[in-house]
Amino acid sequence: MVVVQGSKVTLPTPCSLSSPLHTTSILFEPTSLSLALTHSDSSLSLYPSFSPSSSSSSLPIPQTLIPPPSSSSTFLLLQSSTNPNPSVLFLVSSPHRAGSQILLRFYLLNPKTNAFAAVPRVLCSQRDLRFESKLGVLLDAKHGASLKLAGSVNYFALYSVSCSKVWVFAVKMMMGHDHEDGIKLMRCAVIRCSRPVWSLSISFGFLLLGEENGVRIFALRRLVAAKRVGNSSLKNLSSKQQQLPNGVVGRDRHGGRDRRHGEGVLEATCNGDTEAKVEKHGVAVKQTNVKFKHDQNDGGACFVALKGNEIETKSIAKVSMSVKAISIQALTQRMFLILDSLGDLHLLRLSNFGIGVDITGHVWQLPHVMKVQSLTVLPDVSTVPQTAWISDGCHSVHMFSTADMENALNEADANNDDQKLMHLPVIRVLFSTEKIQDIISIAANSVLILGQGSLYAYAIS
Repeated sequence: MVVVQGSKVTLPTPCSLSSPLHTTSILFEPTSLSLALTHSDSSLSLYPSFSPSSSSSSLPIPQTLIPPPSSSSTFLLLQSSTNPNPSVLFLVSSPHRAGSQILLRFYLLNPKTNAFAAVPRVLCSQRDLRFESKLGVLLDAKHGASLKLAGSVNYFALYSVSCSKVWVFAVKMMMGHDHEDGIKLMRCAVIRCSRPVWSLSISFGFLLLGEENGVRIFALRRLVAAKRVGNSSLKNLSSKQQQLPNGVVGRDRHGGRDRRHGEGVLEATCNGDTEAKVEKHGVAVKQTNVKFKHDQNDGGACFVALKGNEIETKSIAKVSMSVKAISIQALTQRMFLILDSLGDLHLLRLSNFGIGVDITGHVWQLPHVMKVQSLTVLPDVSTVPQTAWISDGCHSVHMFSTADMENALNEADANNDDQKLMHLPVIRVLFSTEKIQDIISIAANSVLILGQGSLYAYAIS
């Protein structure tokens, strides 16, 4: 017998100078059970050790309230071989000096006090990075209208649409002589983009960029290799070199070796175009800490296209509609769930990945259950998730099984039919009396639903 347990938690409504604030989105970190609420004025409330089953009917005013403005935020874990217990870090981005700089604020969860506090010191000695104790870390780059953050274990990625760049950073815990904790921040790679990136994800050693009509996949280990060898820039292509549809420059269609320039640094493009020159439409990957052997063929990136949608016109011809990959969630080490801008779901499976092997992938479109507005899967820092949750943005949330997705993939492989939609059964459907703003997975069988002023927690057993 299936038992569904539900509880309602009323959210606090901090008051601004003009009117009470309401919560617009939620984040959850499963290792520490930390909850982050984003309010309508872009301020954030942090709650460590959040447990819906033991909570009272309403949440208290948080111990840690992060003042506005904020543009994006994410949790990330800091792990090391010497400390088996990971440290939990919360990262917030903000504009600074009228948007001429990007401000990064770090908040560390103290296990002794069970509270988040601003990190007292950040070591960052690289160019364009500066730490100010009363502010945070300043990155000399334009903030612009939109930023995206994605965190994982020891790494996070930052995308600025105005700069057309994706930065990849590594973070490491430090202990000072005064036993005051701090962190070390290192910029590992910069990806220059010629087209917009609509979503970011770092999961299971991969950096995934959601683009128009597809997803770009980078091997994170290749981007953040240990030895610094300098930067170089690809200015000209020889007639023998090709710019492939997946964006990689210099690798031929038959698996030939890449051509590299300057100290063994691989030159690649992202958001590439098969007809244009690199200078105009390509994207150079500037890797500050990358080491490659000239005889190494480790397949650092690939592009996997989503199947375009077609619309009927007055003529006989059909016109393809472009779609944007607006959300990417990891299901397992090799499977990812993708939500596009039309509300359709796609299942991406990677294969042939590893050191010395090219990354390849394949995408299947899932059945049209409904027009999906949001999706959530348990983050990859815990055990392999067993469920995925999707919402129509109105009053329903649907639950799927990862095992069913694996079975559907195996059936599709057996039939060798990419055109047929996979059959994917819905396990459970939850209904909310309030219109749904956001959903977040908190366990393999549990989900948080943000309504209009209330938080609902559901567990299925």
